[in-house]
Amino acid sequence: MVADRWRRWLSLFALTIGWCGLWSAEVQGVTRDACRTDQINARVTDASIRFHHHRRTYVETQISTTVKVPANGWVYAPGLMLSEDSTGYRTAMRCLFRGPEEVLLGRRDEWRFHNPEVTARGGWITVKYEAVAWINHDGPLRVGPWRISVDKENWLIELRPPKALVNVEWNRIEVKLGGLDAHRALPPAASAGRGSLVWTKQWPLKVQVHLEPPWQGSFATRAPRQASSSQLRIASWWGFASLLIVVAAVSYRWPPQQGSSRWWTRWRVRRDDGSEPSGSLARAALEWAVLSAAAALTLLLVIPGVPTADLQPRYTLISVAAGLVMILVARPWSPAPTQGARGSAAEEPAGRRRARRRQAVAVLTAAAGVAAAASLVALAPRLFGLPNAAPTRPLPAFALFGLALMGTAVMWLWLAAMTAWAWRFAQEGGLAKRSRASWEKSPVLCVGAVGAALLAMTGAMLACFWWAHERQWERQNWLSGGTANLHDIDRSVFFSVFPATGLRWICSYAWVLAGIAFLALLRTRVRAERPRGDLPPELEPVRQDFLLVSVLFAFVVGLRQVPLAGSATLYGLWLPLTILSLFALRAVARRWSVLARMRGRFRPTGPGAGQYREQLLEKAHQYRNAHHQLLLTDRGHEVSAQRHELERQLREMHEWLRVDCGDDRLPDRVSVLDVALSWGPEDHWWSNARHAARLAFWFGIPATIALTWLDYLRDSRTWLLTQHSPIGLLEIAASLAVWQLAWAAAGFCMGALWRVLPGSRGPVRAVAVTIAYAAPIGVGALFINIADTNGGYALLNVILMLSVLTLSSIWMDMATFSGERKFWPTRLGLLLSIYQLRGMSAQIAYLVAQVGIAASIWSQLAARGGDPP
Repeated sequence: MVADRWRRWLSLFALTIGWCGLWSAEVQGVTRDACRTDQINARVTDASIRFHHHRRTYVETQISTTVKVPANGWVYAPGLMLSEDSTGYRTAMRCLFRGPEEVLLGRRDEWRFHNPEVTARGGWITVKYEAVAWINHDGPLRVGPWRISVDKENWLIELRPPKALVNVEWNRIEVKLGGLDAHRALPPAASAGRGSLVWTKQWPLKVQVHLEPPWQGSFATRAPRQASSSQLRIASWWGFASLLIVVAAVSYRWPPQQGSSRWWTRWRVRRDDGSEPSGSLARAALEWAVLSAAAALTLLLVIPGVPTADLQPRYTLISVAAGLVMILVARPWSPAPTQGARGSAAEEPAGRRRARRRQAVAVLTAAAGVAAAASLVALAPRLFGLPNAAPTRPLPAFALFGLALMGTAVMWLWLAAMTAWAWRFAQEGGLAKRSRASWEKSPVLCVGAVGAALLAMTGAMLACFWWAHERQWERQNWLSGGTANLHDIDRSVFFSVFPATGLRWICSYAWVLAGIAFLALLRTRVRAERPRGDLPPELEPVRQDFLLVSVLFAFVVGLRQVPLAGSATLYGLWLPLTILSLFALRAVARRWSVLARMRGRFRPTGPGAGQYREQLLEKAHQYRNAHHQLLLTDRGHEVSAQRHELERQLREMHEWLRVDCGDDRLPDRVSVLDVALSWGPEDHWWSNARHAARLAFWFGIPATIALTWLDYLRDSRTWLLTQHSPIGLLEIAASLAVWQLAWAAAGFCMGALWRVLPGSRGPVRAVAVTIAYAAPIGVGALFINIADTNGGYALLNVILMLSVLTLSSIWMDMATFSGERKFWPTRLGLLLSIYQLRGMSAQIAYLVAQVGIAASIWSQLAARGGDPP
């Protein structure tokens, strides 16, 4: 009886299993049959692929496929009319536009800028599918029904339709070559002409086209696969950058000496005895040059590429160790000496030691705690439920928390290291006087505030990476049928490897610290020149100062042009090219400057300079009034003075310059107004540089917005690419910041060289600095022509730089006579008085022409499609 009962239960169980298996087979059979061509009375009315060989090192591919299916003759046809997120819609689209081998595989290279267009009319549903792919790597890629096999010698274009459309009628198949050369097509095209091949009523599996790619596109596809190319770029950049920092540090001398020469022979930085900022700051620059290069090369070369999940613990430990070493070497708790007379230390040694100890404890405690959290996850993954290898199943929430904690801690450490170095340079260079007092009084509070800010920044980076990753998953797998498990596993892998992208992005902006170091070195030399608070009115930076100005210009301004050169090797060469360009400008232009044409001692460089400057501005004011009345006399207007009296006044002003200059060969075309405008609004070149930097910063805001919008937001395609890039949103913020730094640094350079630049008016000086900025582009133009890249971006940057510096120079001229503002109701009136009417109209026309050219180039570039991601 028991045996019979068990026999009945087993029979019922077998029946149930058999029924379920039969039901599953039927469902799968329906699914398979639904995608078979004999079940779909479909038509492919058009299938085209079009190639665009852009004036850059890539080829863009656009496809368009139009399919018509009966509204009532296919079981999945009604799903096409549903929303894009519905299961029925995606199942129908998968049958029409995906092959059986792609059920669980996404398409990494295919991009859609809008959903397929679905229309219903006359019992038929028409689906138009459009997509884009960029050929920028070797190997096969799929886009729509096409398969493109890329190698260095031949590109094979094949029509590989999905199973559902293999035997249906294909009315028209077209390949638009876009300037590329086709050397074989199978079967022969029905018609050809104007760079296109057309087949009609063709069985799609036989369509093949062999293309001979342009050498620029072939080089672009091979370059990302060559490890040597990436290593060359890294080595050239860090090698040249570190070398320039070392040269700037070893050539640094404090106090500055006018007669110093042979700076390249001094290869040793003096030790710091605590009373001078020279040794400490110069040694810090040397340490940063060596340490940053070593850390970057270690992270980028020891573990090439994004580390896999099984290598992540080792990568984490190396990153944590590197971040801690950088913080320890930076020593942000080391207080800069307070300047007294001749740089003597005003603080008591005991007080300094106590403050230093409290700061060190606060910094090291925070860094050690964060490093311990990251190391705990890396060394003991089992505590968080993490596997030792790449995850093959979805991880629990606590494991994901452990991965996020590890990655966030690594990125926090590196951000803290960069902040520590920036603070070290800023406080020792006298660039952070207000913050230094708070740092000395409440180090724990300062560390807490900075740590919270860095944590918020790290969280924002993680959120940006996560948002872009989710969008990438949706783009690649929207028709692949990827399950939730696969998505969860992909998320686990993302948390395992996301710090690598963040660290690379952080390292790519490490040059900002070099710029802060150069500015700090300049600042300490200027402070040393005024032991009693007064700056001697030097004409220009001396040799060591000019070297620092030039490397600052190269790092902060010149590097903005490097991505436009079309060659990774120029990342290192661009720095010395920009420095040589600025040295050449100084050597050539100073001979044609107004003050150089005076050919003698200029009184404002000696004692009593302030009084002499007041006399000079007063004489310039009288010159403008007399010259204006003389112009009115020539036009027939009545004035209070006779013409001969006005000429006598102008002659006396010229003689005043001649006597004070002590040289009878003073050029007749040099006036007191020219001398006053050439001297600038401030007494010292450093003050002129700061004044011009502030002006350029504010005038550069519209240019920054325009360039950032052009790079990341100009149209829906560009914005879509930005959203899908892990660093897309971060790059928008970084672009806004670095372009503002670039305008300010360019203005700083123009202000520092204001008195030795050619021209009697500011806009001419702006042209000279812009030429130095654009000269390295002449070398890059060789690569632009060879690599067939687009030079419009470089030209736009040059025009915008000229416009920003022109506006800044005009305001510098106006600031020179700021004491006369009380005589004029508006700034425009003062400007008209300085430039006179004819000169002002020419300047306005000149500036309007610049803006018009920049707007024209900008609009042309904005009309172009987005660059590949």
